[in-house]
Amino acid sequence: MATAGAGSYRNANHRNSLNNKVDKNLSVNSNPKTSLKSKPSLRKSAPASLGGAGKDDSGVAGRVRVAVRLRPRNAEEKVEDADFSDCVELQPEMQRLKLRKNNWDSDTYEFDEVLTEFASQKRVYEVVAKPVVESVLDGYNGTIMAYGQTGTGKTYTLGRLGEEDTADRGIMVRAMEDILADVSPETDSVSVSYLQLYMETIQDLLDPSNDNIPFVEDPKTGDVSVPGASLVEIRDHQSFVELLRLGEAHRFAANTKLNTESSRSHAILMVHLKRSVKGRDSILSTEISNSSHMVKTLKPPVVRRGKLVVVDLAGSERINKSGSEGHTLEEAKSINLSLSALGKCINALAENSSHVPVRDSKLTRLLRDSFGGIARTSLVITIGPSPRHRGETTSTIMFGQRAMRVQNMLKLKEEFDYKSLSRRLDIQLDKLISDNERQQKAFEDEIEKITREAQNQIAEAERNYANALEKERLKYQKDCMESLKKLEEKWMMNQGKDGDETGKNSDVSTNEEFARLKNLLQKETLVRKAAEEQVNNLQKQLAQSKTAEASGNSEILKLRKMLEDEKFQKQKLEGEIGRLHSQLLQLSFHADETRRRLDRVDPEKVLGALDSPMHPGRSQLNDLENGEKTSIANLFEQVGLQKILSLLEAEDADVRIHAVKVVANLAAEEANQQKIVEAGGLASLLMLLRSSKDETVHRVAAGAIANLAMNETNQEIIMSQGGIRLLSMAAVHAEDPQTLRMVAGAIANLCGNDKLQTKLRNEGGIKALLEMVRCRHPDVLAQVARGIANFAKCESRASTQGTKTGRSFLIEDGALPWIVQNANKEPSPIRRHIELALCHLAQHEENARDMISGGALWELVRISRDCSREDIRTLAYRTLTSSSTFQAELRRLRIEC
Repeated sequence: MATAGAGSYRNANHRNSLNNKVDKNLSVNSNPKTSLKSKPSLRKSAPASLGGAGKDDSGVAGRVRVAVRLRPRNAEEKVEDADFSDCVELQPEMQRLKLRKNNWDSDTYEFDEVLTEFASQKRVYEVVAKPVVESVLDGYNGTIMAYGQTGTGKTYTLGRLGEEDTADRGIMVRAMEDILADVSPETDSVSVSYLQLYMETIQDLLDPSNDNIPFVEDPKTGDVSVPGASLVEIRDHQSFVELLRLGEAHRFAANTKLNTESSRSHAILMVHLKRSVKGRDSILSTEISNSSHMVKTLKPPVVRRGKLVVVDLAGSERINKSGSEGHTLEEAKSINLSLSALGKCINALAENSSHVPVRDSKLTRLLRDSFGGIARTSLVITIGPSPRHRGETTSTIMFGQRAMRVQNMLKLKEEFDYKSLSRRLDIQLDKLISDNERQQKAFEDEIEKITREAQNQIAEAERNYANALEKERLKYQKDCMESLKKLEEKWMMNQGKDGDETGKNSDVSTNEEFARLKNLLQKETLVRKAAEEQVNNLQKQLAQSKTAEASGNSEILKLRKMLEDEKFQKQKLEGEIGRLHSQLLQLSFHADETRRRLDRVDPEKVLGALDSPMHPGRSQLNDLENGEKTSIANLFEQVGLQKILSLLEAEDADVRIHAVKVVANLAAEEANQQKIVEAGGLASLLMLLRSSKDETVHRVAAGAIANLAMNETNQEIIMSQGGIRLLSMAAVHAEDPQTLRMVAGAIANLCGNDKLQTKLRNEGGIKALLEMVRCRHPDVLAQVARGIANFAKCESRASTQGTKTGRSFLIEDGALPWIVQNANKEPSPIRRHIELALCHLAQHEENARDMISGGALWELVRISRDCSREDIRTLAYRTLTSSSTFQAELRRLRIEC
């Protein structure tokens, strides 16, 4: 506490000298007038606007600033390194660091800032990040990056939220506080994107479904952007903290020997800032045509765009120290490759090389603006004091030394805001249009009124004319009827009363004969038409029959040719199957011979030989393994994957067994996994589990499925095709421990997928794991414990995000008694996984009562006190102290945590 207080006092009393030192380090030719703090001079060096005519691309040179921060010893180092002194000695007043080679010799390195283990988070922010944040507020690009070994405090330095203690806030939170305090909500905007670079793919931490995002490079300026990422506008500090918490929940992490929550991806926070420059608008008024209206000519407002990039690099690690295996090993390889590519770029820039290998990695392409570009960059390298990690500490220090030699050319990003001007002109145009429409509507209303009055007058005149016309018509009709009536009476009087009856009868018979002949003629006409239609139909049917006969003959010829081709292909395939059969038998013989030679060697002797890099046993084993892989690769190239997969359905049992062994060996290589799935290999392996009763086939097929289940996309395919039910059935009928180990490993990999939790449990995945503990073989139990730990971790994450409520599925399916029973047993891998599972289960408050009644509380107390690993011990302690239910039970039992 005294040291921390002294540090704060030193910051308060020497703020002016510290600012002068920062300005001096960032200046050109050590001239204070061109420093970051001297904003008018900086703008004078780059006065041009990116959006205006006559722009100038000249900028201000600025070296990459590097600070080194030492992490204090942790509990494990205090115990194991108690008899050894620290490998580094800091001289903060001289900005120097000494790296001890031995007790009498050391190397000295100078940095821009040297931060001891007692340096506060506030001081780290002020000397590392604050100058960069001020540059971003002035319209420049800025980068803040942390580099160092796993577990040295990079994420603590950058991403600490400080919700429990505000003094612990990291650079991300403090930078956003300064930005929000300086911008104006009415005219400025702040937007944030949060990404992670995982296994050479860019993923959106704010939207996990948005993965494998492409990035775009401007061919003219070289600027790199990620248009597909979520861009969230920030209005207040609390919303930014919620975004950081959401992003950290989606970031990939794993448990290693160096760190319980080791970051497995590079986290990249991008803050886009847009600020309006006041005092740059002018309004000119002129009178046109002696009118009283003023015409305003507007110049577009000027805006400055700054971008702050905060990069939390994943920690570099050595595999033999971190203990990575399986998918975690592949993650470590990807991390080390990307960091190696970044180091090569730094070396090339530091040596002024003509070629900088920026395109070797997506990380270097994203950071091309930060090293040798147009951004102001600050780098903080984090190191540990332990002499066991002297090699990693040396590598980190040399990375920082080379980075200090990289020069950037800072450029002001200023442009005209044509969008704002366009919005203002649109508003004026809308107003003029509305006034014109209002006047037009008034004119149309007047015209409509006049038209309506005229139409009323016309209608009245038409009604009067129609009435007069109707009266005249009725009058003339009446006169006409009277005249007709008089004529009819007169005709009737003149008509004779006698008629000729004979003439009348003759007329009637003639009419009847004419009607009969007419009916006969009509009937004959209808019959003739029907006969013509029938003849036409018969002719059409005859033509169709001839066409069908011709097409049938051609089809018969085609079928004969197809039968001949099929016969030839069948003979060719039979020959290939015989050749494949012989190759598979030879390959299986080599693999079995290799396994027999390895089984004859004592496992303890093999492990001892492998610990010595010069021991001949290691080269012999490597030769055997390389020979087998070479044989498989040669077979894969010569035969082809599709033909190998076709042998999985062969009727010969030996051929089927050898084929599934070859597929399992191919699935062990990550490069082949996608090809196997796309070619239908996964479906064939699941079909073998369903149809075959041979335990050897089950063992090898389960091992191949376990390798394929390391990929998230393959996991969803396995679940959709009923893979859990098939693996559970294989576990029920299996007796061989190796078969059970393969099945348990496949289910354990599926347990690590957040999206498949509910489906995996509903299809019996948890019960299948618990069923396999009957074997009691350590390898099987280790895979079971790993699967339970993966499932508990995913459930804990889902509960934290609010997507999972209620008790844990593990507790509901009866896994808690076995977890408690084996929490303190050897071997250590089983115990470590079970201890992690207990800690993750305890993080959800709804599991607390069941864990207390099941005896898990005592195990949590033991873990928090006696666990050999500090990270698990700390996690158990934090879980106990954060749960009100656990605290109440401990007080009742009078136990101090």
